[in-house]
Amino acid sequence: MSSALRLVLCLAAIVLLSAAAPLEKLIFETSSGPKPVLIEVADTPEQREVGLMYRRSLPADHGMLFDFGQAQEVTMWMKNTYVSLDMVFVGADGRISRIAEKTEPLSTRIISSDGPARYVVELAAGAAARLGLKRGDKVVHPRVGA
Repeated sequence: MSSALRLVLCLAAIVLLSAAAPLEKLIFETSSGPKPVLIEVADTPEQREVGLMYRRSLPADHGMLFDFGQAQEVTMWMKNTYVSLDMVFVGADGRISRIAEKTEPLSTRIISSDGPARYVVELAAGAAARLGLKRGDKVVHPRVGA
């Protein structure tokens, strides 16, 4: 198979994976009250690999929840991701453990959870500050903390 055909098939798979994901409600319980956002869930290796890559925009109240199945050191990057993101690392207990704000689009720099995390919530850059998210805030979603 030629490299051009492989690229076309890969891009088609990315479009299908991103287009098929239904939106679900996720709530951040903050000191100023609950803050809802709509998220897509990435819980398979293929979905986690693609994530929000190739997207040219992300609404302010939307994001993606990555479920890694167990608490572990999680590393992310922004390769092929055109929009700046806030990455919210969440422990198995559903509590925010770290927030990486305003990540650099298209960067291959590794962004680490700096400790065990089971989940990552990616939001449009600036959303974490706008929502008032802090370490220790609770994430409420059927998949989180179960």
